[in-house]
Amino acid sequence: MDPHFVLFGTAHKVAIALAFAVPLALALLVRMSKSAALVNAVRWLFAAELIATYVLWYWLLIARGWAGAGNILPMHLCDWAAIACIVSLIRPNQRTYELAYFWALSATLQATLTPELALGWPDLRFVAFFAFHCGVIAAVLYMTLGMRMRPYPRSIPRVVVWTLVYGLAAGAVDWVFKVNFGFLAAKSKDPSVLDLLSPWPWYIAELVPIAFVFILILYSPFFVADQLRKRP
Repeated sequence: MDPHFVLFGTAHKVAIALAFAVPLALALLVRMSKSAALVNAVRWLFAAELIATYVLWYWLLIARGWAGAGNILPMHLCDWAAIACIVSLIRPNQRTYELAYFWALSATLQATLTPELALGWPDLRFVAFFAFHCGVIAAVLYMTLGMRMRPYPRSIPRVVVWTLVYGLAAGAVDWVFKVNFGFLAAKSKDPSVLDLLSPWPWYIAELVPIAFVFILILYSPFFVADQLRKRP
């Protein structure tokens, strides 16, 4: 009998814990070692994990006959976060890192907390889902804490613009293929924070200020740290 996914069950909580514990441990290790070779080895390890997870996911879709426009196209914001993350790991740069940081710790984290998932551990769909989503979160935390990358004030308008670009692109794909990327065509069928908002389509307008607030919240630790450094 297939194991049903249990929201915040043991397997779910373990996956969430690993998304934070693994990058924290690796960041501490590389900062204590002060080895550039180790820093690079770990970032390549994260890149390989994310790419391998993508391969596993697409194989799973095809092998189980699930493939369709709604899951083959990389048009969830989590997909864009993962792509930005992989690029940043392979070729570290500010522009893709900041996109990965804000998108991973908002959209991807939310998807990890309230996933659209029918089957639980040890089904391969559970493994692929959390290896992908938790891998993105872990990689961003490692780049931030281990590689000492960070967003800056100029990152905020760039992320806002690219997030709006994503929304327009996802909306266009939803309209053409009759799918639901970005949950712009309908709310998730499973419980999520969207349930707290107005009915469709009004919640789409509510998402814009909410996204901006999330961006400011995610930047706030760096703002506070910068202000503290300015003190005599």
